[in-house]
Amino acid sequence: MPDATVVQWISDKYEGFADTLNERSRRLWAAAEARSLGYGGVAAVMAATGMSSATVYRGLRELEAAESGGEVAAGDRIRRPGGGRKPAVDQQPGLAEALERLVEPTVRGDPQSALRWTCKSTYKLAMELRRQNFRISPRTVAKELKRQQFSLQSNRKTQEGQSHPDRNAQFGYINEQVLRFQRRRQPVISVDTKKKELIGEFKNSGREWRRRGQPQEVRVHDFPDPKVKKAIPYGVYDLTRNEGWVSVGIDHDTARFAAASIRRWWRRMGRQRYPKARQLLITADCGGSNSSRTKLWKVALQDLADQLGMPLTVCHFPPGTSKWNKIEHRMFCHITQNWRGRPLTSYAAIVQLIGSTKTAAGLRIRAELDEHPYPPKEEVTAAQLANVRLIPSSFHGEWNYTIRPNQ
Repeated sequence: MPDATVVQWISDKYEGFADTLNERSRRLWAAAEARSLGYGGVAAVMAATGMSSATVYRGLRELEAAESGGEVAAGDRIRRPGGGRKPAVDQQPGLAEALERLVEPTVRGDPQSALRWTCKSTYKLAMELRRQNFRISPRTVAKELKRQQFSLQSNRKTQEGQSHPDRNAQFGYINEQVLRFQRRRQPVISVDTKKKELIGEFKNSGREWRRRGQPQEVRVHDFPDPKVKKAIPYGVYDLTRNEGWVSVGIDHDTARFAAASIRRWWRRMGRQRYPKARQLLITADCGGSNSSRTKLWKVALQDLADQLGMPLTVCHFPPGTSKWNKIEHRMFCHITQNWRGRPLTSYAAIVQLIGSTKTAAGLRIRAELDEHPYPPKEEVTAAQLANVRLIPSSFHGEWNYTIRPNQ
């Protein structure tokens, strides 16, 4: 794969004077450029200019012939405008439309297309077009796709589902609450569960520096060991101090586990940082173990408020907006970057890698293994709910509320 910077540099230079070159001078320039780059030069020039390998290699042969004192063959003339073989789409009426129907069947109103549910490689596209009696090769398919403004693209996460009408208002409310707590020097935390991780010699995305030819060897298939449970990192991020805590669970991601993680953060870090704290603000997603709709979350927070002896104010982000939670792009992303390219071989390795995560902006994280059991599907009784001292906010009380201790 040619270097993207080199390709862009060649492309910018080529576009500046390409219109002033004729057919022969264009391929001679391409050949000279490829030769000056050395190994990989032909591929880089092809990617930057769209020329075929045959054209670039022909230019290289002509350069070598000229340097050795030879002459260009007599038949090697420059075509007049419009000369040469006509494009396949001009020779075969209907080819362009048939190709577009295969690539975008739903747009073209053809949901029964032969390639509706398959990977549309140029080889498969050419094979299907030949079944329709068109004469075309995979390379010609690629040229025609580029002419029709198609390109190879990956999926992009942009769709957040239907937006709640008070989404922006809730963002504003959360921001006001955070600033109000910070002005009073009260703790503000963002909480969430990071992606569950496999334990063992499994491939982890990313790369790290190692000696050439000595990559870290991992398993070919990501089949988890049934005897070893996944690691469940639950994070607590201090928005004011840029510090974090991660409890690495080994059982289930439940509301009890979430509340226990917040309690561990407070006992290990929070109360030392905020000795005069009288209230705690928690910002969280609207789903998962800390869901605004989960009864056990409210019950677990009531137990936590009783243990800490102070009110807990909770603000949930609207549905479908979890990426705006501060912990995602201020803490979790740095943890993922720190252990990139390394298999997470044990719980101890995960705890150490999380705890060693640091940034130039001053982020520091502590981590600890939580081996306690957290049974799933815990039943919440009416008595437990009646014991919850929940005070809903006047603005979206289902998202914003305070739980006071029973003392």
